[in-house]
Amino acid sequence: MKREKNKTRLIPAIVGPTASGKSELGIRLALAADGEIINLDSVQVYRRLYVATAKVPPDERRGVPHHLIDMVEPTENFTAGEYARLASRAIRDIESRDHQAILVGGSGFYLRALVEPLFEGPRTDLKLRERLARLRNRHGPEHLHRMLSRLDPQASATLSPRDWSRTMRALEFYFQTGRPISEAQPARPAPPRFAARIRVIALNPPRDLLYDRINKRAEEMFASGLVEEVQSLIASGIPPAAKAFQAHGYRRVVEYLQGLRTREDALDQMKLDTRHYAKRQLSWWRARAGVKWIDRFGGEPEAFLEASRYLASCEGELQG
Repeated sequence: MKREKNKTRLIPAIVGPTASGKSELGIRLALAADGEIINLDSVQVYRRLYVATAKVPPDERRGVPHHLIDMVEPTENFTAGEYARLASRAIRDIESRDHQAILVGGSGFYLRALVEPLFEGPRTDLKLRERLARLRNRHGPEHLHRMLSRLDPQASATLSPRDWSRTMRALEFYFQTGRPISEAQPARPAPPRFAARIRVIALNPPRDLLYDRINKRAEEMFASGLVEEVQSLIASGIPPAAKAFQAHGYRRVVEYLQGLRTREDALDQMKLDTRHYAKRQLSWWRARAGVKWIDRFGGEPEAFLEASRYLASCEGELQG
């Protein structure tokens, strides 16, 4: 449904687990509302990574402009703070043309950085981050939280044991500076004005169907040349330890090419990693207040209708 010009617009954020159909729902909403999509996925920002990123090909975007895709090289350490600055700029640009900005993707950390500006600490130490990530993968996020509680009790008391992203950031700050982040961190900057207009819609399709789709998609990625894509990137000079290769769709392929896994084992582990990732994504959004849950895949017509009704009710409140 087309909107009147110069109205204050909502900013829908279509989130949820991987393979839940976020892109399909985002495009349908954009077509109905003069919308443009802003990527909210931490892997789709990288150029030259395609097979395992689920980027919508340009010829399937149905004319809907997409922003913040293919922006940086796989070797670059693209931070959530940098994403927030670029996404804020994109929102202002889209709305200056009287179009609706629609955030689409599964990165809760990116959305939080956008609506709750981050304290800028020291430059990321990639080796330190990798060590902490290995500890998280091996022992779980609670292990990192226990570490933080010994080093910075004040900071740990403000964080959920499952909030591994902020816990890791606090640990990185401590190990890089020797000071607790709770003592060094200034008052949090005020959120941007548009933050109050963001409405989060989370997809939550039946778990067994979601996992089946994840497994099939992993098989399709291998069949569509995922191994060859990674092989080519490494041959071009991208190091196996590049941040982009830490994504769940790429890490196990790198291990296979390094001789650490068989091809079959890499595929099986990729399926398991992705299912676990989907579970963590759902847990993240369940911990957030004010989320509209839709218990369907995003490509289902009923999901579009339910999302449209919800946004229409929110828009009425906004205009009122």
